[in-house]
Amino acid sequence: METTVVCLDTSILIDYYRKKDKRKSAFFQLTNRFKLFSVSIVTEYEIMVGTKTDQEEFWKKFFDKVTILPFNKSVNDWAVSITKQLKSSNKLIEVPDIFIAATAKAHNLPLATLNLKHFERIKDLAIVQI
Repeated sequence: METTVVCLDTSILIDYYRKKDKRKSAFFQLTNRFKLFSVSIVTEYEIMVGTKTDQEEFWKKFFDKVTILPFNKSVNDWAVSITKQLKSSNKLIEVPDIFIAATAKAHNLPLATLNLKHFERIKDLAIVQI
């Protein structure tokens, strides 16, 4: 099992929550290969904003078990760079996705996502194959 820390995109967490059989989720597949996970503070925000009251305990326990990476100056610098790169190629994506990718880049971590259509546009972003 690899000791690499993998940054999880929001799509991975939504897939995990929605699957009745968690073994069929992308996150479960990742746990067979990796043991350390992190999320951007933006991912925590996206999940918690969309969470219903009866789901809050599940997510609080989940976020207690992973490292939550902050949005700081380094992440902001990467976000600016990514935005300019995407704008110049006319392939802009949603701001939260830019912030999540910037967090992974700032911490030199690969990103696990089910949203390849957006994240593959970002130059030199390491994406974990699922």
